[in-house]
Amino acid sequence: MSREDANTLKIFAGRNAGLLARRICEHLDLPLGAARSEVFPDGEIIVKLDEDVRGRDCYVILSTCTPVNDNLMELLIYIDCLKRASARRVTVVTPYFGYARQDRKDEGRVPITAKMVANLITHAGADRLVALDLHAAQIQGFFDIPVDHLSATPVFFEYFMSIRDQLPNLCLVSPDVGNVKVAETFANLLSGDLAIIYKRRVSGSEVETGSMIGSVKGKTVLMFDDMITTAGTVVEAAKLALNHGAARVIAAATHPVLVGMAMERLSASPISRIVCTNTIPGDSRLEPIRERYTELCVAHLLGEAIHRIHHNMSVSALFRKTAGAKR
Repeated sequence: MSREDANTLKIFAGRNAGLLARRICEHLDLPLGAARSEVFPDGEIIVKLDEDVRGRDCYVILSTCTPVNDNLMELLIYIDCLKRASARRVTVVTPYFGYARQDRKDEGRVPITAKMVANLITHAGADRLVALDLHAAQIQGFFDIPVDHLSATPVFFEYFMSIRDQLPNLCLVSPDVGNVKVAETFANLLSGDLAIIYKRRVSGSEVETGSMIGSVKGKTVLMFDDMITTAGTVVEAAKLALNHGAARVIAAATHPVLVGMAMERLSASPISRIVCTNTIPGDSRLEPIRERYTELCVAHLLGEAIHRIHHNMSVSALFRKTAGAKR
């Protein structure tokens, strides 16, 4: 970055994004913006900027993961703080966008919370949003501001190509019908076969895994999804693949949400390797699966997007050779 960029571009981090934001700043050769998020004894959050942002292009990086409501409120306060401090433009970078699964009315008398959250972010004063592997591509249309929906495919592609010789007879398996396009593109990129698993969701934490479409016998199965939440889907899908003769199963997902019974299920599962990115910070909760867990960094991808947006360059170049988004 030039000296001019250092004076005009400011990157700030929410409480859960400090490490990722510092890596993004290292990629851009910029210092991390000086700001503090503090919590009062009654639970209220306050954000205070420790440097001038007047007329500057500001980016706030924060994943609205667990605790979702606290992180969402911190994000909204951050936006308001930057706008009231006369930032020229505020771009929200949400490596993980919470409430994304509430994107439609799939039964009567339920909200479309993803739309409501989009409204909150817009009305708080955000000028643009950068997201990574939204749970549903349609969420881009919920915003009345520009949205750059990035895919983590390049990060996963680089990693799996580096160990491609360790993945004989590779077969990409989609753990659900909605992820078929992503799995198919990945199969083409990695020169592997494709299989699909049919599943039926019983509740928010329970999934029934049914039949396998395609052959996985004797193959190295790579299952790719946008997130692992309670791990019910991925563990049952792994068992089904092994029951159909798979040699071993690797699970990959952009977002390691990993809540509820996820750790217990994964640690007791037959999955040989779990690969996720750092869109959600890892911590001591990963200890039960640490030996099988690989974390990939998305700082370069997000840093490149920020660089292009700041210089009014095309961001679409980052969409090429990706597996797209889950439908």
